[in-house]
Amino acid sequence: MKKVSWIAGVLVFLTCTAFGQTLTQADRDRGVKYLEQTRDGVIAATKDLSEAQWKFKAAPDKWSVAETLEHIALGEDYMFGYVTNMVMKAPAGAPDRDVAKMDALVLKMVPDRSNKRQAPPELVPNGRWSPAETLEHFLKSRQRTIEYMQTAPDLRQHVSDSPLGALDGYEWLLFISAHSDRHTKQILEVEAAPDFPKK
Repeated sequence: MKKVSWIAGVLVFLTCTAFGQTLTQADRDRGVKYLEQTRDGVIAATKDLSEAQWKFKAAPDKWSVAETLEHIALGEDYMFGYVTNMVMKAPAGAPDRDVAKMDALVLKMVPDRSNKRQAPPELVPNGRWSPAETLEHFLKSRQRTIEYMQTAPDLRQHVSDSPLGALDGYEWLLFISAHSDRHTKQILEVEAAPDFPKK
């Protein structure tokens, strides 16, 4: 009997080792909360803006609030597609992968506006929607991302490359949320410009 129990224990260990790590409910809950908080940040930063405020640019080479919001919406769709079509089909990472360290790295580095990046061509805004349409599109996409965070199995079981290194499915969803946080800060920077329209 002891031998059977020992063998069962070894099999469980080997299974966990072969297929990576599992996502805790606490991590899942934190991820959902972050997605909700960053969604609410986008809503608050763009509430009751006039047309002049939506279109204002601090400089010719800077994005307006409307353009930044469009980038947020495009980024949400693009990265969600990458997660579902690529990351979740990728193999497991190393069994000793430090997920807490990588989670923290995403949450620290992605929203950090001191490190500027060039948006890829597919995420450059071009005025495809009105601001109201853009916000509606973003909110629908974010709801889909939240539901995926709540329900998708095996988010820790698949790992794929990112600008920060190898991230699992959960960390990629954090990346999506952190990306909107980063650009909400950009919106607030536009609105803080001295010549931002009063209305």
